[in-house]
Amino acid sequence: MKLEIHPVNPQPTKIKKVVEVLNADGVIIYPTDTIYAFGCSSNSKKGFEQLCKIKHIDPEKAHFSLICADISQASKYIKNLSDKYFKLIKRALPGPYTFIFEAGSELPKGFLNRKKQIGIRIPENAITQAIVKELGIPLLSTSVSRRG
Repeated sequence: MKLEIHPVNPQPTKIKKVVEVLNADGVIIYPTDTIYAFGCSSNSKKGFEQLCKIKHIDPEKAHFSLICADISQASKYIKNLSDKYFKLIKRALPGPYTFIFEAGSELPKGFLNRKKQIGIRIPENAITQAIVKELGIPLLSTSVSRRG
């Protein structure tokens, strides 16, 4: 299914359709501040497995990012977010940056790579923001590019 969503004012009915796909363990392609990305619900093991299959990545070697709505949501998935790093990401995000942190205990263990790190992104893109807010939890994400 292809949905054309308004880039500045995403239509709520279309965003709800995207979230239905995510809640059914589906994988989506969506815009970020930089490139298009594949994404699934961060609660979906089936979605995670699909992402790995699409990208030809060993799940134990996967380096995915969490797409979060805001710093408050992101902080749940970061182990020991210091004031120094909180201030840094608060200045830089939302925006086209990924910050790598030691993963906290909230992230399902099956999504962790061997280094137990996770990339955190808070894109400014209106469509992405609408999807993550409606979903209520982060997207697990990787670029559409051929590289992992």
